[in-house]
Amino acid sequence: MTYGAPPLPLFFHPDYAPPLPPGHRFPMSKYALLLPELAARGQAVDPRDPPLMPVEWLYAVHDPAYVDAVLAAAVPPDVERRIGLPVTPAVARRTRLVAGGTHAAALHALAHGWAANGAGGSHHAGPGGGAGYCVTNDLAIAANRLVAEGAARCILIVDCDVHQGDGTALIMAGRDDIITLSIHAEKNFPVRKARSTHDIGLPDGTGDADYLAALEPALSALLARHRPQLVLHQSGVDPHRDDRLGRLALTDDGLAAREALVARLAARAGAALAVTLGGGYATDPADVARRHALALTASWQAWQESGSTAARDAAA
Repeated sequence: MTYGAPPLPLFFHPDYAPPLPPGHRFPMSKYALLLPELAARGQAVDPRDPPLMPVEWLYAVHDPAYVDAVLAAAVPPDVERRIGLPVTPAVARRTRLVAGGTHAAALHALAHGWAANGAGGSHHAGPGGGAGYCVTNDLAIAANRLVAEGAARCILIVDCDVHQGDGTALIMAGRDDIITLSIHAEKNFPVRKARSTHDIGLPDGTGDADYLAALEPALSALLARHRPQLVLHQSGVDPHRDDRLGRLALTDDGLAAREALVARLAARAGAALAVTLGGGYATDPADVARRHALALTASWQAWQESGSTAARDAAA
């Protein structure tokens, strides 16, 4: 339990969970369940409202014609099939809110050390459009804006979702100011992988120890080589052994250890840490919300325990 711990700074909005058709496979309600699950863990939250991301920053990383179709809720049926979601006006509003939340969380982290967005990590959306339940790529939108506006010289996107961050890799290809690391199940979606700055493709059934042993040296090396001011973390919980779309075998303890590892390494490197939820799938969305709450709490606690100046500022 975490009673008495400093409140966790979380950007969140009820519109993060718009309605989907009955029986839809995407567990949209997990976002609405996140705050109750954090409370059940005894974790106090400092809730903050996300702003709508200005449209020009969506244009900066996605085809403007596609963005216009999203905002008009007029995405062609074949594109909606690739996304896997109906792009309704509520979903269109959500995509701007989530991108705004990731950007705001990153700015808060740069100022205070650590922050989280209660959604985000939409890493399959590429330059030309959405895919894999991702309408637009909040990670890429936020990172591009942060660098363009001078908030950070270099950003490291650490993607721990069970699926490769292919859209993020395509958008950031060739850049040396936004670095991408993806650790994922090699045989899982997408079939055709993009090329991140560094990819770690794991075999099916990889468990806690082997996962952490693969992640730690790669992340440590990228932090040392690029010295980013910010780590933007896609903290998907779908590597969990009980996830219905994952092929890895992390336990609850393994997820918590992964989050603690990312937080400690970022803090030791002097980088701020902004966390997005990423993926997670189960028959009962409450199971996914519990895993997200576990991951966020583990990251926040490890950040505070890191002993860094940034951690002390974040807890103040």
